[in-house]
Amino acid sequence: MMPSKKAPNPIDVHVGSRVRLRRMMLGMSQEKLGESLGITFQQIQKYEKGTNRIGASRLQHIATILKVPVAFFFEDAPGTPDETPGVGDNPQTTYVVDFLSSSDGLALNKAFVRIENPKVRKKVVELVKSIAGDED
Repeated sequence: MMPSKKAPNPIDVHVGSRVRLRRMMLGMSQEKLGESLGITFQQIQKYEKGTNRIGASRLQHIATILKVPVAFFFEDAPGTPDETPGVGDNPQTTYVVDFLSSSDGLALNKAFVRIENPKVRKKVVELVKSIAGDED
């Protein structure tokens, strides 16, 4: 027997998660993004979960608001076997996206990008690697 609800398309889920990632990186609420698009925050939630598909013109509008090229939403998207092998199958990129979507990852990223001195940035990376026991 077929399930009554169709599972969201993996591409729609991926694009939605990238919308969420970018929105959070900018510190923008779902309400604010929805307002800019003339839709409700509930609709934004559905887009971000991949339960509702984002149309081409709306995706272009979202890209403009979030100040990224449309291609940003498709980076590391799950591909078909005929396409480049491994695209979207890299557990490292999935881990990075999951981390950046977390509150700790987001806070760390926001603070890190405010460090203007490249030498200080390098020292912070070295410190974190050292604490993690990941010496190169």
